[in-house]
Amino acid sequence: MNDEQKSPDASKQQWQQDVINRLAFAALNEQKKSRRWKIFFVFLFISYLFLVYFTAFVKPDSAGAALTGKNHTALVEVNGVIADDQSASADNIVTGLRKAFKNEKVQGVILRINSPGGSPVQAGYVNDEIVRLREQYPNTKVYAVITDIGASGGYYIAAAADEIYADKASLVGSIGVIMNSFGFTEAIDKLGVDRRLYTAGENKGFLDPFSPEKQEDVQHVKNMLTNIHQQFIDTVKKGRGDRLADDPKLFSGLIWTGEESLELGLIDGLGSSSYVAREVIQAENIVDYTPRPDFFERFTRQFGAAMGQAISKTMGLEGGSIR
Repeated sequence: MNDEQKSPDASKQQWQQDVINRLAFAALNEQKKSRRWKIFFVFLFISYLFLVYFTAFVKPDSAGAALTGKNHTALVEVNGVIADDQSASADNIVTGLRKAFKNEKVQGVILRINSPGGSPVQAGYVNDEIVRLREQYPNTKVYAVITDIGASGGYYIAAAADEIYADKASLVGSIGVIMNSFGFTEAIDKLGVDRRLYTAGENKGFLDPFSPEKQEDVQHVKNMLTNIHQQFIDTVKKGRGDRLADDPKLFSGLIWTGEESLELGLIDGLGSSSYVAREVIQAENIVDYTPRPDFFERFTRQFGAAMGQAISKTMGLEGGSIR
C-alpha cells in the first residue's frame, strides 16, 4: 500500500524536476544568445572606432608618400590578364604612368610585368601612351621588367619601353594572335536538337558553334587575325629596332626563357626591379605608383566579410548552405 502511494508522488516529483530542468536550460540558452549579441555589438562598435581612426589619421602608402619628395624610382605594376575589368586595365596602368612621369623627382619608371597577355586593344592603349609620355618627358626613361611571364599582350606593352629586363627563367614572347571556339553540329544531330538561328544581316551569325562551319567565315577570321598579328609585329619592330635577331621564329607565337630572349634581342638584360632601380636608374628607393583601392575601400570589403561571418555565427547559420 505504501509503495502504491509513493508511485504517484514520485511521478509528480519527476515531472516537476523535468519542468525545472527545461526552464533552467531555456534560461541558459537565452543568456548565451544575449551574450552573443552583446559580443557582436561590441565588435561592431570597436570596428567602427577602428575605421574612424584609420580614415582620419592613417594615410595609405605613407612611406611611399614620404619618398615622392626625394629622388626615387617609380614602379607601375602590370599584373594578371590585361582586360578592361581587371587590375591590369589600360586605365589603371596609364593613370599610374602619368602620375609617375609628372613627378620631377622620378629618376626613371619601372613597368613591372607579370602577365600572359589579354586584350590587344588594352595593350595597344598602354603602348601608345608610353610612347607619348616618352616624347613628352624625354629625360625620364621607362624600363620594363618581366617577372614570371611577359607574353603576348604583356610583351606588347613591354616593347614600348626604352629597355626590357627579365629573369633568366622568365617566359617571354608569344608574339602572335589567337582565337578559339568549338563546334557542336554533330552533337546536335545525335541528340536530335533542332537549331533555330534568326539574324538580320547575312553574316551576323558567322562562326556560330551550333551551325556548320563556312569556309568564307574561316577565311575572314584568318584575315582579321593576320591583320592584328601584323600590327603586333610592327609595334615590336618599332620598339626594339635593330636589337631584334634576324630569326623568322620571333613572330611565330613561340615563347622563350629570359636567357634565350636576351640572345634573340627581345630583352636587353637579366635583372629584377631592384637591380634596375639600383644599377641602371641609380635611384634605389622605389615608390609604387600603381593605382589601388584606397584604405577605406579595402577595409569596408574586409569588414563586410567579417560582419557576414559574425552574423552567421550569432544566428547559428554557420556550417550550412542553401541550394
